[in-house]
Amino acid sequence: MLHSLRRIDERMLSYLKIRNLALVERLNWELGAGLVGVTGETGAGKSVIVGALKLVLGERAAKGLIRTGEKQCEVEAVFEVPDPAAVDRILEEGGFEACEDGQLIIKRVVSLSGSRQFVNNSPATLGLLKGLGSHLVDLHGPHDHQSLLSTERQLVMLDAFAGASGEVGAYTEAWQAWREKLAAFESLRNAEEASEQEVELLRYQVEEIEGAAIVVEEGDDLQERYKRSTNSAKLIEVAAQASGLIDGTEMAVMDRLQELQRVVHELEKHDPAASAWTAGLEAAVVELEDLGRQLEHYRNEIDTDPQQAAALEERVDLLESLKRKYGPSLEDVVEHGAKAAERLATVENRGELLGQLEAAEGAARKKLDAAGTKLGAKRWKAAPRLAKEIRAHLADLGFKQGEFEVKLERGVDPSSSGLEQVDFLFGPNPGEPLKPLRTVASSGEISRVMLSIKSALAKQDRTPLMVFDEIDANVGGEIARAVGEKMATLGQKHQVVAITHFPQVAAMASQHFLVLKDVEKGRTISRLREVSGAERIDELVRMLGGGGPQAVEMAKALLKG
Repeated sequence: MLHSLRRIDERMLSYLKIRNLALVERLNWELGAGLVGVTGETGAGKSVIVGALKLVLGERAAKGLIRTGEKQCEVEAVFEVPDPAAVDRILEEGGFEACEDGQLIIKRVVSLSGSRQFVNNSPATLGLLKGLGSHLVDLHGPHDHQSLLSTERQLVMLDAFAGASGEVGAYTEAWQAWREKLAAFESLRNAEEASEQEVELLRYQVEEIEGAAIVVEEGDDLQERYKRSTNSAKLIEVAAQASGLIDGTEMAVMDRLQELQRVVHELEKHDPAASAWTAGLEAAVVELEDLGRQLEHYRNEIDTDPQQAAALEERVDLLESLKRKYGPSLEDVVEHGAKAAERLATVENRGELLGQLEAAEGAARKKLDAAGTKLGAKRWKAAPRLAKEIRAHLADLGFKQGEFEVKLERGVDPSSSGLEQVDFLFGPNPGEPLKPLRTVASSGEISRVMLSIKSALAKQDRTPLMVFDEIDANVGGEIARAVGEKMATLGQKHQVVAITHFPQVAAMASQHFLVLKDVEKGRTISRLREVSGAERIDELVRMLGGGGPQAVEMAKALLKG
């Protein structure tokens, strides 16, 4: 049961459940903190773990992932989030409630008909999964270095190392303000000047609409008054008839009611019990008397002034004409007048307004340059320190004479990320020119460079889980121990999952899991189990390439460090 899982102190993946994904029929994996090693023979199914995490992170799902013979596969991941501010912000923006007790559950179900995903048991979009994943998992495989090769991402890394989050925020705000002012200025500058006919038309429309002094709320009331005025003679006649029927003719209702009252009172005198059902008569008399007074008041209030009627008719005709031109409603007429007035003011005062907009753009640019200078100062100061830190880690990973430089250049124009451009340059061999990382072809080299950069930024990198999928491929055995040590050091700040073929790396793990491939009833099944003690030594011996006392002793030595 998910609720029974032990709590862990660091933000990390605490539980992973996989059902019918590729070779995995059922897998329940509970992980701890630090460096978690995953090993197994080639083809045993280690890559399924990475595939499952990619599904949780919102990657597009292929139907071929579903285990043969099954209708769907499922992946469920439980993250423990002690400091969930960033995650909660993404959840709230997506219309979800914040994490309860810091626990975040992401589930993905892939069937032959499509994919469904859930966050904390509520349906979610792939976009939400991707947004959450960027704050939870940093996944690296032999070919997963695109973010590292991007100069935009490199600039983010430099800013994190420089501790420039405040300066980045101030620059971003200044950049947005400047772009708004620049866009307004360029829009007016590039707009065609209005023709004389357009100006005259605008003036006419503004004068006509403003001259009407429209009050939007008057529409319905005006129509009612106009209708009443038009039918005033008929209304007075009908009201008089109704009033006469109540009180004023030989057959008036009130006279008959008064006679009825006299008879009823006589009845009540001889049988007091009858008052229980005759009381309504008094109320009826009162209601009719009130109706009579209301009819008299209504008849006297009806306006029969022909001048007033003409004025109402003229007002109604004016508003109806305006609605035909600019409507269909009075709100539309008023809005059209406001836009015409704004356009007229723009074309009539184009030169003056251009000057104002240009001045506003210039002031915003000064603020942008000032913010960019402050941000740049931190970058230029931090760049050589970051390069030195990365070079030290590179030396540990076999590049004893390798060179690394964080190259900064002032851009021609300010960009959304600052006044500078950055490029990480690497030279593995002395005497060779440094080249941008994106031109480094060797996956073994780029993997170690990536690990060096991650190690240098371990304190600043807030991503809680790092997954390294066989990044130690194509490196020599003498380097593998250093790779393992770097990962173990990262494990002090993050949870690190290392899928590896190297015993030197696996021996550094605080937890060691073995992926096994079995055949049951003619079907291949991948399993995962934690190994320790003698079982762990046996796995390290297998990874070392053979048995015998010497390999056993070597495995034990690796575990002792």
